[in-house]
Amino acid sequence: MKEMRLSAAIAATVLSALWISNATAQNLFVSDYTTTGSIYEYTLGGTQSTFAANINGPAGMAIDGAGNLYVASVGDHNIYKYTPGGTQTTFATGVGNPIGLAFDSVGNLFVSDETGNNIYKITSDGTQSTFATGLNFPVGMAFSGAGNLFVSDLLSGNIYEYAPNGSRSTFASGISAPDGLAFDSAGNLFVAANGSDSILKITSDGTQSIFATGLDSPYFLAFDSIGNLYEADNGSGNVYKYTSDGTQSLFASGLDAPDGIIVSAPEPSTLALTGLGVVFAVLGLRRPRPVN
Repeated sequence: MKEMRLSAAIAATVLSALWISNATAQNLFVSDYTTTGSIYEYTLGGTQSTFAANINGPAGMAIDGAGNLYVASVGDHNIYKYTPGGTQTTFATGVGNPIGLAFDSVGNLFVSDETGNNIYKITSDGTQSTFATGLNFPVGMAFSGAGNLFVSDLLSGNIYEYAPNGSRSTFASGISAPDGLAFDSAGNLFVAANGSDSILKITSDGTQSIFATGLDSPYFLAFDSIGNLYEADNGSGNVYKYTSDGTQSLFASGLDAPDGIIVSAPEPSTLALTGLGVVFAVLGLRRPRPVN
């Protein structure tokens, strides 16, 4: 019995390691706003390729449950949809000056119109409605685990929280030009404070602290599945990576004006099945026989 418990512990450790390895199988997408109009794709190891080009002012991005990438094109007021293979279609047109994008849990796309001062909601079939009005240059958006939409209002310096029914409250204020938003797995909100060249961390009760400083026009933010934060540093042309303790490293450089940034969901792989095979082998059990 002792040997069985030990074998089970070993199997659990191996399987856990395999799941962690699988969780890192993600790619990072970065929109380069000027000159190139490109979307670059990076492995989390830093290898760069061009995913799309010749977009008129690509900014915020979002990924749906099927892995399609949506891009806000500020220059031509459109939202473009890209399949994982890179095929482009126009998902929505005439959306003011779209800058930020975010999906809710049921697949509705929310769009911040920076100059129209509105938030639009677009269903999966492309039906558009106005979700919120009366903002003052809305930019970044992120959904909390509870399903509320958080919006950075750049000129007012506020972060607003919207319930699904559209009711609004002020979550944070006094931020110098808040831009991109991202939640970590613990429910803390991270804010790119463009005006102070810093990243702020705000706990669920509204307590603010400085997570990183010394940046050059930080724009959008994104977390990977193991808790690393990525920041598009528009002024320097760099992308920085932060571990959960705030340690900074240079992830990518040489961009023109990195703006939007997003990490894809973990890619399916055979690692999970391999892990199950390890469990059966370590425990000395037979795999279930496939049914013909």
